[in-house]
Amino acid sequence: MPFAFICTLQRLRAGGRLAALRGLVATSVVVTAALCAPGAVGAAAAQEVPPQPPQQRAALRVFLDCEDCDFDHLRREVPVVDYVRDRTDADVHVLVTEQETGAGGSEYLFFFLGQRDLAGRADTLRYVSPQFQTEDEEREGYTRTFSLGLVRYLTYASMTERVDVGFRDPEEGPLPGAPQDDPWNLWVFRASVGAELDGESRRSDTSVDGSFSASRVTEEFKIDLNVRGDYQEQTFELDDGRTDVHSVRELDAQSTTVWSLGPNWSWGFSGSIGMDQSVNQSLFVRAAPALEYSLYPYAESTRRQITATYRVGIASFRYEEITLFDRLAETRPEQSLEISADFTQPWGELVVSVEGAHLIDDPSRHRVDLFTNIEFRLFRGVNLDIRGSVARIKDQIYLSAAELTDEEIIIGQRELGTDYEYEMEIGLSFTFGSVFNNIVNPRLNQGGNDFDRF
Repeated sequence: MPFAFICTLQRLRAGGRLAALRGLVATSVVVTAALCAPGAVGAAAAQEVPPQPPQQRAALRVFLDCEDCDFDHLRREVPVVDYVRDRTDADVHVLVTEQETGAGGSEYLFFFLGQRDLAGRADTLRYVSPQFQTEDEEREGYTRTFSLGLVRYLTYASMTERVDVGFRDPEEGPLPGAPQDDPWNLWVFRASVGAELDGESRRSDTSVDGSFSASRVTEEFKIDLNVRGDYQEQTFELDDGRTDVHSVRELDAQSTTVWSLGPNWSWGFSGSIGMDQSVNQSLFVRAAPALEYSLYPYAESTRRQITATYRVGIASFRYEEITLFDRLAETRPEQSLEISADFTQPWGELVVSVEGAHLIDDPSRHRVDLFTNIEFRLFRGVNLDIRGSVARIKDQIYLSAAELTDEEIIIGQRELGTDYEYEMEIGLSFTFGSVFNNIVNPRLNQGGNDFDRF
C-alpha cells in the first residue's frame, strides 16, 4: 500500500530549525522504509479496515440551535455537515447561548452535545468578541469556533476527508483579544442620540432621545452608570381648525454597583434620580442596597440560573400635580423580593420570574408581577411558544387628582389608574418535510422596505 508523508514548514531559517528539519527528514525516511518492507505491507493490509467511500457515507448531521447567529453564513462557510431542522434527527446538537460582556462585546458559548452513535460526548467552546468588532468580524469569529468544535465529532465519525486544519505562526503576532495593557482600566463608555419624525396631513409625531453609559466589569466587581432622556410630542389638527399638542418628557440617571461574595452570593447598591411626566413625577429619587443568592454558580448562568434578590430602601417623589392622596411630595420606605429562573436546554428555553414590592409603612400599597416565556419543543417538528405577564397593581400613589382628558387617554401619554394589567402571546408551529436544511438561496428576498401595498 502506498504511503505518503507530507510536511509543510514555512519561514525556515538557519540554525536550530535547519537541524530540526534534517532530523524530521531522517525520521520520515526510516518510517517510509519500514512501511514499504514486504512484511510490513502485508501486516498493515491485514489489520487495516478499508474506509467506506465518501460517496457512500452519510454526512454528520448537525442541529444548530442559535438565535443570535447568522445561520446562512454558517451554512455557507461550514458545508462539510448536513444541517437538519429537528434535534432528534441530529448526530450533534449544537446549543449556543449569547450574553453581553462587561466591555460591550458578546460572549458566545457553544455546547456540543453528541447524540445517537455519538451519545455521551460533550464539549463546550467559548468565543468572546471585543466591543469594537464589526458584525462581519464577530460573525467570522464564532464561525471559526463552531468549525473547530465540529472537528472532534467528524473525527469520531471518521468523516475528516474534507477537513483541513491550520495553525497561526507565532511570528504573525498575538491572537485577537489577547491580553494587552489597558489604558482605560476596563472602563467602557457609550453615547447615543437619535430623532424620529413621522406624520400625515393632520398629524405629526416627533421624538428625540439620547443616552450615555459607563461601566466597568471584573470577576469580583461591577459598576454601571446610565443617563437617559426622551422627549415625545404629538400634534393633531382638529375639525374646527384648532391644533392640539401633547408632549411628555422623561429623564433619569441610574447607578448600580455589585460585589461578588463567592460563586453563589453577591450584594450591591442601586440608586436613581430623574423625572417622568407620564406618571406625574417632576422629581424622583430612589436608593436601595440589595442581596442576591443564586442556586447554581454564576458560572453556569448561560445554561441555567435560579436567583432570589432582595432590596430595601427609600423612595422620594415630587409631583407635578396634587395626587389622589392629597400629596405634592412624599418620601416612603420600600422593599421588594424577586425570584427568577432561566433555563436554556436542548428541549428549549424557560424563563419565569415573580416579583413582589410594597411600601414598608403601608403594605396595602403593593405590586406583584409575574412574567413567563416558554419556548418548548414538544416533539418532532412541533414547537410551543408562550409569553405572558400579569400584574396586580396597588401602588399608584402618583396618580393625579385632576381628571385626564379624552385625548390624553386615547394617546396613552398619561398613565391610567388600574388594579391589574396583563399581556399574553401563545403560538404553536408545526414543520414537516425534508429533515435537511443545507441550502441557502437569497434570490428575490425582500429588502428593508418590505411594504405590504396590496
